[in-house]
Amino acid sequence: MAPQKKSMLYTRSGDAGTTALFGGGRVPKDSLRVEAYGCVDELNSALGVAACPVQQLELLEIIATIQNELFNIGSELASETGKASEAGHMFTDEGTKVAYLEALIDEYDAKVEPLRTFILPGGSSGAARLHFCRTVCRRAERAVVRLARDEAVNPAVVTYLNRLSDLLFVLARYANKADGVKETPWRKG
Repeated sequence: MAPQKKSMLYTRSGDAGTTALFGGGRVPKDSLRVEAYGCVDELNSALGVAACPVQQLELLEIIATIQNELFNIGSELASETGKASEAGHMFTDEGTKVAYLEALIDEYDAKVEPLRTFILPGGSSGAARLHFCRTVCRRAERAVVRLARDEAVNPAVVTYLNRLSDLLFVLARYANKADGVKETPWRKG
């Protein structure tokens, strides 16, 4: 019997509670940096789930574009401080990418009724998933802000995540409209 090739999926190097960064350094798995790129990774996965019930090709293309950018952001956040250029500055042309999100927000906000009150997250399956992605995005944004207090972080990453949460909100509203589901207004008290 021929010897089996070792899987590349496990290295055992993290068994002691540390993980490798791009650039060669190691940090504890519960460090702020790992938390930040972990939240971005979670958002990327949540967007994959959110895309499942979506039938509109335009929304699927938007989600795929965002997922690619989140990989770029995650890669940059996973780079050892000061060595992002060695690992390849992954999140580039930030202004254009933020402008893209803002244009989408304006486009889809014009397709839904103006908000007169807060709404409850939910509605159709697609809308509920996008609302969930919005909350994961806000958590990722908070994690990156915490990291930026202690280490160098590209400030455009915070801006991008902030706009992305706004886009996810309006896309959730659009998904409800496209599915013919009325939004539920928040009732005080």
